[in-house]
Amino acid sequence: MAAVALACTVAACSPVSESGGDGKPGENQAAGQDNFGTPADPATVKDGGKLVIALSAEPDALDPTLSRSLYSRYVFQAICQKLYDVDEQAQVVPQLATALPSTSGDGRTVTIPLRQGARFADGTQFDSAAVKATLQRHLTNARSARKSELGPIESVDTPDPQTVVIHLKQPFAPLLGALADRAGMIMSPKALQSLGDDFASAPVCVGPFKLAKRVPQNSIDVVKDPNFYDTAKVHLDAISWHILSDASIRAANLRSGDAQVADSISTQDVAALRGEDSITVLQSQSLGYQGLTFNVGNVDGVGTTPKPINRPIAQNAKIRQAFEHAIDRKALVQAVFNGYHAVACSPISPASPFSSPEAQNCPPHDPAKAKQLLAEAGVSTPHQVTMLVSNTPDSLRLAQALQAMVKDGGFDLKINPVEYSSLLDEQDRGNFELLQLGWSGRIDPDANITNFVGTGGSQNVAGYRNPQLDAVLDQARQSTSTDERKKLYGQVVTILQQDDALIYLYRQRNLTAVSKQIQGLQVFPDGVIRAAFAGYTK
Repeated sequence: MAAVALACTVAACSPVSESGGDGKPGENQAAGQDNFGTPADPATVKDGGKLVIALSAEPDALDPTLSRSLYSRYVFQAICQKLYDVDEQAQVVPQLATALPSTSGDGRTVTIPLRQGARFADGTQFDSAAVKATLQRHLTNARSARKSELGPIESVDTPDPQTVVIHLKQPFAPLLGALADRAGMIMSPKALQSLGDDFASAPVCVGPFKLAKRVPQNSIDVVKDPNFYDTAKVHLDAISWHILSDASIRAANLRSGDAQVADSISTQDVAALRGEDSITVLQSQSLGYQGLTFNVGNVDGVGTTPKPINRPIAQNAKIRQAFEHAIDRKALVQAVFNGYHAVACSPISPASPFSSPEAQNCPPHDPAKAKQLLAEAGVSTPHQVTMLVSNTPDSLRLAQALQAMVKDGGFDLKINPVEYSSLLDEQDRGNFELLQLGWSGRIDPDANITNFVGTGGSQNVAGYRNPQLDAVLDQARQSTSTDERKKLYGQVVTILQQDDALIYLYRQRNLTAVSKQIQGLQVFPDGVIRAAFAGYTK
């Protein structure tokens, strides 16, 4: 077998930088240089203590098969290791695997060597049988958010406890990228058997920490796991995530010492926090995007067969195109976020080797064109649209700016703010007309696209279906050629902008504030706060 190319031949395995598609510096220089944080120095960090992280939204289910929230990934990073991880350069590195996979010449057989001696938090052995049980659950659970991420897996073999062999129906380039995220988090077969669909109540994985307590809408506590195979790297006794949706309150908790870390710092607060001697601000360009999703066919819930919706904006792409032309992305990023974030017009990052002029094409801000399209669609103006949005201050600022902006294009935008976890429930059920939500991003571009706009995608909350798009996405999934995939993703963006079920707005920077009492906390381009190996300075 030759070394597998999979996702590491793709763009996302190269460094991510703030640049335009031509490699030149991007426009948003206010963001400054990336600062991912540095590993803890064993000579200067002490053992013990509890780290408190002020978290901007409550995680959803702590179940790798079901979870869809960025915030659950923060907790998973401490309690559920994966076959692979990504480093600060967005390169795939082994975690519970011992090396990158190897693949057969036809690209359909993938072999993964596994770590020996690792144990789950319940004391049972990590082995190939556990990997197989986890992958089968991802593929067969009726509510799985991982099925479409794993692609055309035909079967999984376990020739010995330290080896897993995945057989594919056809080559699947994004597989490695999927195994470097929730699809690669391995769960205890004993816990799966005893808990079943209630696994999230007491998740058991391999990790530096294990779940101690969860108080809904309030906090999540984990404690050091003595079964972890590398306890020498674990300095903290416990980590506690406190749910504080208001960015100003998170910043206040950091300043007072009630928290040592605050995630998703508001761009309104960055300059002041940077000016404080006791605080460091970590930042990196995101692999993901923030966008707007129209419900064009989600009648019976995500994953069900799309059905017609009796709303003009769901039925007529011209109205959705008009809405996009009514948006001035550059003004939005500057006014709402002080220029810290970057304009985005597609799910393909400009820094990606898969980027192309077609992938970065951006429909211009043109209110007159918007009104023309509305006239062609035969709807009266102002055309009313209701948008579901998270009730955080930053999200509301964005919503209000959009409300004022699209008015000139002939729209009357109504804002419906709800708590974040409720927003996730409502979007899954299809109880929305327009939704503002983002995606933290993955290393392979397929994971930023197919799940959301591919027919039957596990996160296709729009209920969007386009067989032409599906065919191009399938070609891109099966190709191991960067040049071919680049060309195909350019076609994907062209199709997406014709239908406009999902409008991409901006690419967020990951902004995390950390007390200088803490060493070893890191945030990489995947947006995940890595706190498991942090500690207090001596």
